[in-house]
Order: sequence, then structure tokens, then C-alpha cells
Amino acid sequence: MTYFHSGLSAVALSAALLAAPARAQDARDGITSGASGDIVVTAQRRNETQVIHEGNLGVLGDKNAADVPFAIKSYNSALILNQQPQTLGQVLENDPSIRTTYGFGNAAEQFVMRGFTLFSDDIGFDGLYGITPRQLVAPELYDQVQVLNGASAFLNGAAPSGSGIGGSVNLMPKRAGAIELFRATANYASGAHVGGSFDVSRRFGDGAFGVRVNGAFRSGDVAIDDEFRRTEVIGGSFDYRGTAVRLTVDLAYQRQRVNQLRPKVTIATASIPRVPATNRNYGQPFTYTDLRDVFGSVRGEWDVADNAMIYAAFGARDGSEQGIYGGITVNDAVTGAGQGTALYVPRTDNNEAAEAGIRVKLAGAGITHEFNVGASAVWQVNRNAYDFRYGPGFAGYATNLYVTPAVALPESTLVGGNLANPFPRTRTQLASSFASDTVGLFGDHLLVTAGLRLQTLNLKTYAYASGARETRYAEDAVTPVVGVVIKPLAGLSLYANRIESLAQGPTAPLSALDPVAGTTRPVINGGEVFAPYRSVQYEVGGKLAIGAVTGSVAVFSISQPIGQVTADAATPGFVRYGLFGEQRNRGVEVTLDGELARGLRVIAGGAVTQARVRDTPGGVFAGNDAPGVPTYTANANVEWDLPFAPGVTATGRVVQTGTQQVNLANTLELPAWTRFDLGARYVTAIAAKPVTFRVNIDNIADNRYWASAFDSFNQSLLQGMPRTYKASVSVDF
Repeated sequence: MTYFHSGLSAVALSAALLAAPARAQDARDGITSGASGDIVVTAQRRNETQVIHEGNLGVLGDKNAADVPFAIKSYNSALILNQQPQTLGQVLENDPSIRTTYGFGNAAEQFVMRGFTLFSDDIGFDGLYGITPRQLVAPELYDQVQVLNGASAFLNGAAPSGSGIGGSVNLMPKRAGAIELFRATANYASGAHVGGSFDVSRRFGDGAFGVRVNGAFRSGDVAIDDEFRRTEVIGGSFDYRGTAVRLTVDLAYQRQRVNQLRPKVTIATASIPRVPATNRNYGQPFTYTDLRDVFGSVRGEWDVADNAMIYAAFGARDGSEQGIYGGITVNDAVTGAGQGTALYVPRTDNNEAAEAGIRVKLAGAGITHEFNVGASAVWQVNRNAYDFRYGPGFAGYATNLYVTPAVALPESTLVGGNLANPFPRTRTQLASSFASDTVGLFGDHLLVTAGLRLQTLNLKTYAYASGARETRYAEDAVTPVVGVVIKPLAGLSLYANRIESLAQGPTAPLSALDPVAGTTRPVINGGEVFAPYRSVQYEVGGKLAIGAVTGSVAVFSISQPIGQVTADAATPGFVRYGLFGEQRNRGVEVTLDGELARGLRVIAGGAVTQARVRDTPGGVFAGNDAPGVPTYTANANVEWDLPFAPGVTATGRVVQTGTQQVNLANTLELPAWTRFDLGARYVTAIAAKPVTFRVNIDNIADNRYWASAFDSFNQSLLQGMPRTYKASVSVDF
């Protein structure tokens, strides 16, 4: 009943906003009547640009997308404010080439880019690895979410957790701009999730010194029955912008709590179970995830000459997490009957990262050069332990996908490590040095980039039981890059690149689906870290900007080894994880964004991906489609400033995802799905202060669908979110 009334309230508010009188003339024409009109025009225009075609390209620095041989774009804070996302994954839903899924059993967002996973551990923070909170990221602290499609071992270095083969994400914290800001926002989301945020920005000393502080608090049940989430974040940025020197300090704190998460569903059946009700929760009351992170960075730049800059940055993160994670394996697709399991994991992380370099620009004889030389390093220490709560004989407990009984937490079955004070499990050190040159010819209408990065990966692993060192490896690799940009016409860029991915080898999971028994089993070599591997990407594409509209197209090919599990004959009841075969993804991506007509803006695009399994042992599954990679994805996000209702903007979004294979054998397939979102916002002036009301309804048709089957070692499905109402009001003081 609460859910129903919440929905009625949101719909009523939406109708009221659309019917409310505006206090401005046509904002697009800039025709105003007094101070209130000026305020409304300014506030509405600040919401217009939500995609920026530039971003941080690591070694190459901040670049315009038209000048680089890579596919890069950024989603900015206006989009985050308007769409009211609660997680980073909800921001990245706007990208037609990205889909979001979860890790096993816990609230850990993962992102599928070009058909490969990007772990939350490998998301950059102002270009540094290991500093961003893992598992879940609250988006309120960030000014830009920068997306690079494709491999990036030369640009960013090897990803510490072994992902990012198909793309990377970099978060830019909010910093003080030229305009003073004091904004307060209150928000609501169904079922009973409420909170607020603030954002304060000032510059002092003739603009040389800047301070920006922002934070958010949200708490309550979400649209899924009995799933509770609480988020607390606060961040501060302090900067100095001198004539030749720039310094920035960014500090942040994040705390997230999730109770009774609706988990992924592992299936041990010959058919796909029907999708449960959209708001149904088949998680157990004893499950929870508690995440706490303190993190930040210091960055400095010094213009030693008009054409030369030295830069350096250092960042650190102290992270703590613990939780009881739940799993459900369905053994009967018709009745939904299955087996439930639980796993307790305490974990801490202590990470540091640093980079330094020099960038020099030269020109002569009609040729330009931009040289980049530098080095970077990442240090990470992970401490964790585990407690399999499977009950006697790893049997788990009886449960059901459709009628889920609440059960007591099963007794401990297998413990690894010191649960009260976990030993270090891994110590990782990644170090690299790099050099590149971008040569400009014919007035920079032809840009050629070439570079090398020498990378060293050092890893030590330690035994759960004693903390004694088990394995150690040190591997070196050189990852080159070659890229070409041709600008034959104004606004048109054609490009091509050859770039490699280098990743620390994957870590064997603690549990996985036994392909023979059809039930979840502990992994005998759980925690084993495999040697690093690399792959080669080839990409060609083009970018075209006409007025306020930008379009792009990219064609790519990239591959990586496949992680799988097999039954362990020597140890009954266990499975063993290893790398078997290769996955090669080829595809085409198309994007379009900008203002198509006066007051009509769009963020749209699509991707078609062919993900094939190759070179498997004995040819088994060779040529099959890789699990969890949609055959196609498409998005269209539209905004319309209503000419007949000044100050009002109507919004709508459609997200479509093609069919996905669930297993390597290709005997199980998820159907395509489509989701529609609607919304509106209204800008007005109250007491000479700009006020913005927003309403969004995600999955307005309340469609049931399995959103993802992405899981490299389980036949696991993630259910799509139910209809969710969101409302907020912001006041700029």
C-alpha cells in the first residue's frame, strides 16, 4: 500500500509541475521581464549541456575528443543533478555502449564495456587507480564521469584488479568554478528513500584560491521490497590557480549500507525461470553490505616555460567493508525452488597511487610536437577473510525464487583467515614509465601519436590461515600505442588506433557454480591470483560536429582469456578455477548528442557486438557466443523545453538491450528487453532565488525482465529494477 501511495504522490506532483505557471518568457529567446525572468533563464540554461566531448586521457592529459584517436566523452554534474541517480551505474545507463551488472551476492556494481567487465575497483579518480571507493560509488561528489571506450594500458597503465579491457571510467571531483554556488537539494525515491544534498563553491583572493564542499545523505527502503540503502558522502576541494603554478587537494568520505539486497540468481536448470514480480525480493533479512572509504588526492602543475609543464599527483584510500552476502541457485525453473547460501567476508584496503611527468610542446617548419614523459605507481594491500555459511555438507538452505521464506543464518561450514583481524591476502605494486609524441602536420590536420609504456607488475599472495607468503611474481611488459587523427573538414575527425590492454591476472573466486553438480560450490584454489595477460585492440572511427550536434562511429576488435571453473576430481565438493580459451569481441558503436532543434536535446546511440569464444580446450564451445554480452544495445534520452510552458522541460529515455547468452554452451538465452523512463523539471524563481523541481519515473511500464547474464563463472541473472519514482527540489541561494 505504501508503494501505491508513493506512486500516486509522484504522479500528482508531476502533473502539478507541468500545470504550474512559469515566471519567465521564452528562455531560448532570452526575452525576460524583470529579475525573476533573468534568474529562470540562467537556471534553465545551466541544465542544457550534459555531455562534454573531452576528458582525461592519462598520459596525454586533458584532451578534446576531436583531437585524439580514441572514443571519449564525459557526463557532467548537470545530468547527475537532473536524473537523480543513486549509484554510478545509474549515471552510466545513459551510455549506449555500457550496461551495469552486479558481482556475486553483494552490492558491487560492475560495468560491461565492449562486452568486457570493468570492476568498480578499476575506476579512476582524477586519473589515479585504486583511490575511488570500490563496490558502490555515490555520484553526488563528481563533476564529470569520463568514459573511454576501448583498451587503455598505455594511457592509464594496467588496471590493478585485472579489468578494463573494453573501456575505462574516470571520475573528476567537483572543484570551485568562476561562479559562486550555494545549492541545497531535497530528494525522494520510492518506496521510502529520502535525503538531501548541499553544494557550496567560492573563490577568494581575486580568484586565485577556491573552495568547494558538497555532501549528501540518503536513507530508506528502495523500490524493491525490504531492500534498504543508506548513503553518506562529503567531499572538499581546495585549489590555488597562480600564474604558473596550480595546486589542488581533494578529500572525501563515503559510507554506504545495504540491507537485504536482492541478489543475482544462479540457475541450475535447462530453461530460464520466469521473471519474478518487479519489486519482489528473494534475498534474506540477514544479508547486508557495509562500506566505508576515506580517500583523496593532491595534484600540482608548474609551467616551467610557455611550452613546458611539470605535473605530479598522489592519492590514497583507506577502505573497510564487511557483509553477509547471500546467494540463490534455482534448481526448478517452474516452481522456483532452489538452494540458498551465505558468505561472511570482512575486508580492508590500503591503497596509494602516484604519477609525475613533463609535457612539452614544440613547433617548427610547419610541424608540431607534444612530448609526454613520466612515470606512475600503484601500491595496494588487501586484507580479507571468509566464512562460508552453507550449513552441514555445504547443503545450504531451501528457498524459492517466487515464495521466499525467511530463514536463520546457516551455521559456519568453512572458515578462511582471521575473521576478527584478517591477514594481508595480496600486496600489489604496479610501476611504469612512459614516453609519447604527438606529431602535428599540415596545420594539425594530421595528428600522429606514438608511445611506449614499460610496466612492471609485482604481486605477493599470502595464506588465509597463517598469513605466510604463498606466491610471488614480477612480470614486465611493454605496451605500445599508435594512433592517427585526420581532420579533412572543419568539425570532422577520422581516426584509427592500435593499443593494448594489460591486466593483472584474475583472482579465483571463493565460490562458483559446479557445472557438473549444478550447485554452487567452494573453489579449491579460491583467492589464487593468475599471471597478467594482455590483448590487442584495433579500432577505426570518426567524429562529426555540426553546430550543437555531435555524432561518432567506431569499429573495434579486442580479445582476452576466459576464466572458467571445472569440477575438481581430487577434492569432492569443490571446483577449480582457471583460464581456458579466449573471447574475441568485434563491434560497431554509434552515438549522437546535442541540440537537434531549439529546446530539443538528445543523447542517443547504439552498439552491435559479436562476442565469440575461441581456442577452448578440445574445441568445446569454440565459436559460441560469450555469455552476458548483448547482441546489441541502444539508448535515446530526449529533453524538450516546452515552448507553451516556459520554464518546463519534459524528459524521456528508452533503453533497449538485445538477447544474451547465459552459458558457454549457448543452451540458455535471455530475451531482449526495453525500458522506458519519463520525467519533467520546472525552473522558477521564489524570493529572487532560482528553484528547480524535478520528477523522474524509471521503468514507467513496470516491465519485468532479466537485465544481465554477465558472469564469467556462474550461470547468473540480474533482474531489472522495478518502477521507481524520484522527486527533488533544488534551491540556489
